[in-house]
Parts: sequence; structure tokens; C-alpha cells
Amino acid sequence: MEEANTRTDLTEAALRAALSRRRFLRGSAVGAVSVAAATIAACAPPPPASWLYRSPTPGATGPVPTGTPLATATAAATMNHGTPMPTGSPTDDMDALAKAVADRFLAGETAGKTGNQPLAPRIEGGVKVFDLTASAFDWQIDALKAPVQAVGYNGTWPGPLLRVTEGDSVRVIHKNDLDESTGLHFHGQALPNAMDGVPFITQQPILPGQTFIYEFTAKPAGSHMYHSHHNATDQVGRGMLGAFIVDPLDPAQRYQVDHDVIWISNDSLGGFTINGKGFPATTPIVAQLGQRVLIRFMNEGVMMHPWHLHGMPMRVVARDGYPLGSAAFTCDTLGINPGERWDVIIDCDNPGAWAFHCHILPHAEGPKGMFGMVNALIVQA
Repeated sequence: MEEANTRTDLTEAALRAALSRRRFLRGSAVGAVSVAAATIAACAPPPPASWLYRSPTPGATGPVPTGTPLATATAAATMNHGTPMPTGSPTDDMDALAKAVADRFLAGETAGKTGNQPLAPRIEGGVKVFDLTASAFDWQIDALKAPVQAVGYNGTWPGPLLRVTEGDSVRVIHKNDLDESTGLHFHGQALPNAMDGVPFITQQPILPGQTFIYEFTAKPAGSHMYHSHHNATDQVGRGMLGAFIVDPLDPAQRYQVDHDVIWISNDSLGGFTINGKGFPATTPIVAQLGQRVLIRFMNEGVMMHPWHLHGMPMRVVARDGYPLGSAAFTCDTLGINPGERWDVIIDCDNPGAWAFHCHILPHAEGPKGMFGMVNALIVQA
């Protein structure tokens, strides 16, 4: 880890509570003006118009502009974003759809429960004990879409955030309330073989109604994950995943940041998601000018996703939990392969609302506007 620890230890859930987008948007003293105007008023300078949206021209009736072949746009919409655009849709209709979805994001749309909620362990004889129950449940990815049939831990996708310190004795009591067998793997941890969670390799499958207890010493430190390792394409693809953070024992090795954000991508059930939600129901990161934000990227999907931040660079400081030290580097687009974890630190030195999205564009934007793997970093002056 790069620097001494003077950070305010905020998980994404705490960030939502402290700096929710509703509080940010509604707190602007703008009166009855539009939500978009309220956002711009609270962020100086205003976010680039190319990100927010271009206002539709009243009465415009022209076709989709040259350079956006209608056949290509229609195919992309059908494959990635529901019902295709009607043939011959005028530009104003396309812009109106894009504006509507951006407005929903700026208005602070919510979509049911959220994942990554911290789960406090109970202490038994010096051991940190966590209870995880695997079950099926309905999950709302976007408020305008029907819920999907997810599976996950403790009723959320991602499952609870488990956080311990390097060297802690950990016990995870895993109950299986699914109608099929499963197993639980702590991805990136140096585990005893019998605790590795791979059915028929290190253990028998956990049958429906059964409980299996995992016990191990938390090491190495860093950003790690837990997920099913049985019928994993389906089970992980439908939400059986979560973050397992091991803070370094030495405080001098911990991050010096103001916000600590978990960012788990998936690309199976419900399409392209960040922390189990698709834009516009994703949760923006809100920081003050001059603050430092840590983002722990984790890819639980089956595709690589290159995350691109507008307006400022990312300093990449760790890969798979291991500090990069002198090999740390700076970029504005970072590709995360399936199974990888990358830690980045962002110095919030440029005020405004900045797009933060997967740059495989069919994962993020189409003729109906932005969707899926899109978020924003909002830097308040």
C-alpha cells in the first residue's frame, strides 16, 4: 500500500448515507429549476455538455445523423438495450430518450435494495464469525425493468462486504437455502486446502439445507472476493459474489484516502452491471474538491471491462491485492479481466460531474442513451 493511514474508513454504503446523490441534488439552492440545472449549480465548472445530454431541438424531424447507421444502431439496441428503435426515428426522439435516462440518474433514482452492505462479525473466542446464507430472491437492477431472479448471499447482490485485518482468525458459517448444491471460495486468500471451497476437489458440495463452516487465517492483505465455485457460470452470473477486504496489519501500509469504494462488475444476469445495478440506478461517487478516492475494481463477470474516467486520471497502486510499489502507474482507462482486482486512487482536483464507464461502448451506450456500465464521479467545489 502506498501511504500511511489517515483515511476516513468509508465503505460505499457509508458514502451513500453521507453523500447520497439525492442530498447532493436536492441540497442545491436552485428552487424549481430542473434537476440537471441543480446538478450544474452544485458543481463548478459545470459538467461537459457532451456527457449530460444535448437538448432536443423543438420540432426537429430529421433522420438519425450520418455516421450512425440505423442498421447498426438498431442491432445494438436489440442486443444490448431492449426494444429496438423504430426505423426512421428522428434525432429528437433519440435525444429525448437519452435525456430521459440521464434525468433519472441525476434525480437520484433508486432500484430496491443495494449490495455491499458491511456485515459486522461477532467475536467468539477471538475468532471473527460471519453468517452467510445462499438463497434465491428477486433483484431490481433498474426501476423500469422487471426484477430478475437472482441468487446471492444474505438477500443482496453483491453479498455483504466482509472486512477483516491481516492475521485475523475468520470463521464463515455458510448455509445453503438454494434448491441446488453450492460451494464458497475466498478468491485471493492463502487458504488451507480443505477450506478452498471447490466441490469434489477440496470438499463435498453443500447440499440444499446443509451448512458448511469455513475457517482460516486472513492473508494476504488487500482487495479480494468471495463467490460460488460450483455451477459458477450460473451462480456467480446471477449474483453469488461479494467483496472480502483484508486491511494490512501494519497501519503504515494502509491507504491514506477519504473514501473507500467497492466496484464489482458483472455481465450476465440482467446485462451489464456495477454492484448489481445498471445505469441509471448505479450509485455515483461523491467527493469534495481536493479529496482522495480509492476504488477497488473487481471483475466477477466473464468479459474484460476497460473502465474510463473523464476529467482526471487514476493512479493504479495494487493488483490482486498486491501493492505495485514503484511499478504503480497512471492512466485514465484501465482494463479489468475476469477474476482480477485493481486498486486505484483518484485525486479529485477537477470539479464537476464526470462520466465513469466501461469503454466497450455496447456495454454502456446506445440509441436510447446510456445504460448498464455507466456511473459518475461528482467532485463538489
